[in-house]
Amino acid sequence: MEVKINREIRDYTESMFFGLSMRQFFFSVMACLVAVLVYFTLKPLIGLETVSWVCILAAVPFAAIGFLKYNGMPAEKFLWAVIRSEILMPKHICFGNTNLYYRMMIEEPVKEKKKKKHLKMGRRRETERKEKHDKNTY
Repeated sequence: MEVKINREIRDYTESMFFGLSMRQFFFSVMACLVAVLVYFTLKPLIGLETVSWVCILAAVPFAAIGFLKYNGMPAEKFLWAVIRSEILMPKHICFGNTNLYYRMMIEEPVKEKKKKKHLKMGRRRETERKEKHDKNTY
């Protein structure tokens, strides 16, 4: 006796009807009902071949919703995520590179310039003090 065990526990699906999960079965029935409804509605208006193609096109979205998964999300969750990220809350993301070595090399000369500037300011203040002192002593 063999027992089939999935490697990933989240991949397990319980089959209810004809080897399909409840979700797949429900959307398959919905696709069939839509196709039959479209067939009987459009048959008197347009030709048989065109009606058959329209039936297929009308049934495909319902079948896709039942069977497709993207990143582990069923179709309605995926559609909601797309609408939310692209329409309701779109973000403009710009890429900016961060070359840390280049940034370190740029910052070093800037720091040295600041030090030199402070040294110059310190020397200037020192000479001003000496001049004031010299003026006051004479």
